Amino acid sequence: MMLPSFPPTFALPRLWSRRILPRLACICAAIALLPACNKQAAPPPPGPVEVTAVTIAPKDTPVSFEFTAQTQSSREVQIRARVDGFLDKRLYTEGAVVRSGQPMFQMDRKPFEATLLSAQGQLAQQQARLDVAKANLARIRPLAQKNAVSQKDLDDAIGNHKQAEAAVLAAQGEVRTARLNLGYTTISSPFTGLSSAARVQEGSYVSAGESSLLTSVSQIDPIWVNFSISENEMLKYREQRAKGQIKFPPNNDFTVEVILSDGSVLPDRGRINFTEPSFSTETGTFLVRTVLPNPKVALRPGQFVRARLLGAVRPDAILVPQRAVLQGAKSHYVWVIGNDGKAKERVVEVGDWLGDNWFISNGLRAGERVVVDGAIRVAAGMPLKVTELPAVSAEAKESVQPAVQPGQAGKAGQASQSAQPAESSQTPRSPEAPKSPQAPK
Repeated sequence: MMLPSFPPTFALPRLWSRRILPRLACICAAIALLPACNKQAAPPPPGPVEVTAVTIAPKDTPVSFEFTAQTQSSREVQIRARVDGFLDKRLYTEGAVVRSGQPMFQMDRKPFEATLLSAQGQLAQQQARLDVAKANLARIRPLAQKNAVSQKDLDDAIGNHKQAEAAVLAAQGEVRTARLNLGYTTISSPFTGLSSAARVQEGSYVSAGESSLLTSVSQIDPIWVNFSISENEMLKYREQRAKGQIKFPPNNDFTVEVILSDGSVLPDRGRINFTEPSFSTETGTFLVRTVLPNPKVALRPGQFVRARLLGAVRPDAILVPQRAVLQGAKSHYVWVIGNDGKAKERVVEVGDWLGDNWFISNGLRAGERVVVDGAIRVAAGMPLKVTELPAVSAEAKESVQPAVQPGQAGKAGQASQSAQPAESSQTPRSPEAPKSPQAPK
């Protein structure tokens, strides 16, 4: 670009020569360099995307099912007075475990001891009369054979002897009754269990009957764990069994473990021993009962827990990490690595969750490689730099996390921390309805 020329006679002002001309020269130089900038080489294409992948290996995978459950005493008895009288002492500690035969209450014994003495006296009198009647009969019988006495005398002797025997039996019954009533004044626990609060205080007069409730004892070893199964879940698992997608243990003999509200698992496991034969008309579910050993009194009646059924298996199941499955506009999909090392999008049908993994019902085959980490950066046909991961293993995870529906995964994680009473009648996940007391149908 040429700078403007001026006549020799024209003199530029000092301000123009010092400020304007240098700036104008810089602008001209920048304009001259623009074509050179446009001729620079384009940046090199991006390299392969670094991802991790797992090879699909179908295998029989153990699964479990969790239910909100509530504990119940396997045997609960109300302790009542069987005789009338005053209550002298309470012999147990309220709320403590009482042993079988342990005295719990002591009633006033003195009136019953007096009644027993009187009955014993009556028995002695009747025994004496029986001895006299027996001696008379022994004397009269030989005389009657010799016709020394009349037949009437013999009949009277026989009658007196039988009456004396009957009187002795009646007196013996009175003695036994008095002795039983005396024994009833000491009220003992019929079995080992957890005692309740005393309903009657010392010095109170108690009567035999329904109004004489003193306390109650609940057996806690073993203890029952009750949960409910919904009709929808029963039908769902029945269909899966018919398709061979899931197998239950032989004879449907599930092992049941209990999870407390803090997430800890009890070491003792139980078995299903009863199933309600009909559905509840109020909730549409039916009751399943588990008997569980409780030697350390870790469970109390009325406690809300989680019951986990173990023993079911999904044959030839395909598991992939949950982070490998992406959500598309209409379906779930994964990135499958082809033989050329490039990614291809594959639509899959997902099933339940198992820990951090997802069951794939349809869309993947054995031996295929699926992108796990870095899947969000992958595009179709993009070259990849693959790092292999070990095959998915579910055995260890199965013991701590049940298979759940994808939409219920968050609820399943929270349920072990806080079991709610409302869920005890409508369980979200379950096997089929039990056909026998041992297992689901």
